[in-house]
Amino acid sequence: MRISRFGLIGSSCALALGSAGMAFADGKTDGPTDGAWGLQRSVTPVMDSITNFNNYWLVPIMIGIVVLVTVLMLFIMVRFREKANPEPSKTSHNTGLEVAWTLIPVIILMVLAVPSMKLLYFQDVIQDEEMVIKVTADTWYWNYSYPDHENVDTIISNIVDIPHADKRGADGTALTHDQIVAKIDARPAGEPRLDGRPYLSATDAPLVVPVDTKIAVYVTSNNNIHAFAVPQFGIKIDAVPGRTNHTWFKVKTGEVGTYYGWCSEICGVNHAYMPIEVQVVSKADFKRWVANNGSFTAQYSDNQSGGLKTAAIK
Repeated sequence: MRISRFGLIGSSCALALGSAGMAFADGKTDGPTDGAWGLQRSVTPVMDSITNFNNYWLVPIMIGIVVLVTVLMLFIMVRFREKANPEPSKTSHNTGLEVAWTLIPVIILMVLAVPSMKLLYFQDVIQDEEMVIKVTADTWYWNYSYPDHENVDTIISNIVDIPHADKRGADGTALTHDQIVAKIDARPAGEPRLDGRPYLSATDAPLVVPVDTKIAVYVTSNNNIHAFAVPQFGIKIDAVPGRTNHTWFKVKTGEVGTYYGWCSEICGVNHAYMPIEVQVVSKADFKRWVANNGSFTAQYSDNQSGGLKTAAIK
């Protein structure tokens, strides 16, 4: 069966366009979703800019390059196949082509540099912040401090999990994901539970912030290098010992909810068990939380590091 060269070209281009279209954010769900290819839904101005840069600059250029290369490859396979060219060409070089394939990538990079540098500046420069949070990474948990609110003690945030020794059954086989979740949620109500939150993302004490507030985040580490990252906020910044890096975010009006991130720098044996949970509340609820010394309830849970007490936000 013979396949038309135009059919091959059309099919390949359609596949490239369809695949690239998956790069666009879902726009409906929060957090990582099974089977999703795109960016997580944006809830901050920074993530809006990242999403737009990806969708309206990077993706169209990538589609153009894929289509161009695919068309050229199919043309070469058809035009210069053995049957059509019994006497092969002995051309060794072409100055025009060599100049073209050198200049075109340079021009593309120069064009991308303009929106890219604007985005980097927008992410990096903090202006007129309304609140400051200090994030300190440790092995393997996070410390959240509120310098603007001296009555709120440093929050120590650990993953909600069970000991590794308990992740195997009586016969020695590893527990399934559902079995681990069931075991965590079988704990008494006063102990850290998932309560519907995703396993490996939920913590015993989330970072609590108000909505529609420009928040400067200063990040450092007590030991090795970590990275503070919340995809839906568009932030990812290294936590380096002896150095303070900074970033910012402002969750848009109407986006009250819980958002998740993770340490994004391989930091040691429990790197995969160092999640970030951010609880975004209304400004009124945040004032109430601050007035209550960093708690929405009178309940406290035992923290897994050093026996300290941290607020069990629900």
